[in-house]
Amino acid sequence: MLGNIKFIGELGKLSLIHESILHKCIKTLLEKKKRVQLKDVGEDLECLCQIMRTVGPKLDHEKARSLMDQYFSRMRSLTINKELPARIRFLLQNTVEQRANNWSARKAYSDNGPKTINQVRQEAVKDLGVFIPQSNDGMRNEFFNENSYLPTRIKFDRETLGGLADMFGQMPGSGIGTGPGVIQDHYSPTMGRHRTNPLYNGHNGNGNGSHQPQFEAGSKPYTKPSQGQGSPVFNHKQNHAVQMQSKDLAPRFVKKGKVNAEEISLRPAQSFILSKKQIPKLQPQMPMIPSSAQGPPLGQSPQLGLKTNPPPIQEKPAKLTKKPPPTKEELIKMTETLVADYLNSKNVDEAVNAVREMKAPKHFLSEMLNKIVVYSLDRSDEDKEHASTLVHAICTEGHATGENLLQAFLSVLDQCPKIEEEIPLVKSYLAQFAARAIIAELVTIAELAHHLENGAHFPLFLLCLQQLVKLKDREWLGDLFQLSHVNMQKMLPEIDQNKDRMLEILDGKGLSFLFPLMKLEKELLKQIKVDPSPQSIYKWIKDNISPKLHIDKGFVNILMTSFLQYIAYEINPDDDEEQLSAPTKEQLDEEKQQMLSFKPVMQKFLHDHIELQVAAMYALQVHCNTKGFPKGMLLRYFVNFYDMEIIEEEAFLSWKEDVTSEYPGKGKALFQVNQWLTWLETAEEEESEDEEY
Repeated sequence: MLGNIKFIGELGKLSLIHESILHKCIKTLLEKKKRVQLKDVGEDLECLCQIMRTVGPKLDHEKARSLMDQYFSRMRSLTINKELPARIRFLLQNTVEQRANNWSARKAYSDNGPKTINQVRQEAVKDLGVFIPQSNDGMRNEFFNENSYLPTRIKFDRETLGGLADMFGQMPGSGIGTGPGVIQDHYSPTMGRHRTNPLYNGHNGNGNGSHQPQFEAGSKPYTKPSQGQGSPVFNHKQNHAVQMQSKDLAPRFVKKGKVNAEEISLRPAQSFILSKKQIPKLQPQMPMIPSSAQGPPLGQSPQLGLKTNPPPIQEKPAKLTKKPPPTKEELIKMTETLVADYLNSKNVDEAVNAVREMKAPKHFLSEMLNKIVVYSLDRSDEDKEHASTLVHAICTEGHATGENLLQAFLSVLDQCPKIEEEIPLVKSYLAQFAARAIIAELVTIAELAHHLENGAHFPLFLLCLQQLVKLKDREWLGDLFQLSHVNMQKMLPEIDQNKDRMLEILDGKGLSFLFPLMKLEKELLKQIKVDPSPQSIYKWIKDNISPKLHIDKGFVNILMTSFLQYIAYEINPDDDEEQLSAPTKEQLDEEKQQMLSFKPVMQKFLHDHIELQVAAMYALQVHCNTKGFPKGMLLRYFVNFYDMEIIEEEAFLSWKEDVTSEYPGKGKALFQVNQWLTWLETAEEEESEDEEY
């Protein structure tokens, strides 16, 4: 099934399937959840997530936004239902979050790819607190070129470094430092591999092991105390270093004998170090050059491969210890305590402040409202009313939304089978909560009806309407229901979805006033048969039908249909087809006489209302279509209506030009009366020309 859904989604993405079909697929996947247990619909919900991810961006436009909002409202309510497997709930949650993120898919973060050496150095400083300098061959070359006191024939061989030095590209004789975070091995420069070469230790390689700088004449040679002589790495590399020196250096630079370990040091000679008192004397003589261009500071030997001013190691700021958020179990206990305290004290402000201090996450708000409703179900009617007041206050203060309340209400409905075992009237109590939420404008009738279609949780919707009548009045509910455009037949079980059964159920619940036209259609014909006088008919309409409906097209349609059915019954009680096709002269006269008797009532409601006259003509069209369009019947009625001035010329022409599929038989009707309508149009033009003259 999942493969078929993927295929349908891809076809929809390419506009090969109409959007209405895609919406029907989505509704089917959602509607099945109301007739099957939730734990058995994992495959359907997975298919729902798949089709949403595939064609959701295409369907989520302005015209279909209300439908998409309803779909995702239901999906959000399913994400918090513990009866569903965790995988399905997470799929639904990912799909809801994807829509909230403008349909952009989540991207998994991956940091396992290759890295540059600069990235490695930055991470070492950030995570380990270790500064790893970059290699700088230019610094080394400038150092040897600028110091002319070194012989030009000296050849510097750079051995291949090993260990960490090879990885981080360091110069011989330079180290990455010591201390915490620095890993040493026997190949590291700080362990003596290049200490044997005095040129890398601040010495000039001559026999006395000292270096006299050019700007400091007469300073005494300084001998470095013993350092590292007994280390095995030093002993292992010493002889090899001496041989390499004697081979590469000129004879006068070669020191006779072995190199003393005392003369090997990574520190500069003492004569290179200036005290703080000497620095001001030398400052006026120093040229002002950029810090980037000048060499090492006075009194210090050049350090190859290291930055002159390495950046300071940045330590991570200490994390502030935050109080962990409350767990779900703690939030549930806090909610139960809050409701119990509120029902005892009846202090709404104090309860709302407690909700504010809870700082509940958004995903818990629906469950919090759920707990408040469930907690009050087995309490008194007064406590239920107070609980509704608390829910209203929480939503009004902005701590929760109407959508959270609707999700909470639906989750309680999912628990109804279990709750009904202890509380049989749970649906009546829930209807009270729903009615108060509708009055407070937290939820609309249409939003509630969408989740209760096809008789889901029947008769909860009707119970809610009854509660609205008790809390308000019939007129208020009638206006609100008309504005909601709810299809009442869909709110009934599938077996009862017809007009007669619906009117019967509504009569039983005292809600038939919501459909006054259906009551009119059923009772008006009976009244006409009892007393067909126009005065009696008009009085009955005035007493039973609201004046607001007198200008309603549905009312006019029913009124005209009742008159036509009564006339047809009086002329042809047996409904003989032959008499309908070829009525006698007596029948035609009686038909005209009946129309004249009903003329005052029809003129009362149709005069000067062209749109109502067009509605009356559509009622005549449907009546003739029901009879099979007997020859001459429609034309006869058109002529009589025109001669009796019940319907005006403008209404006839408007009916001709109007295009609608709501009323059947328009094509056949035009075929029968087209010639007469053409004559009427021509006659009207001639009359207008005569008036001009």
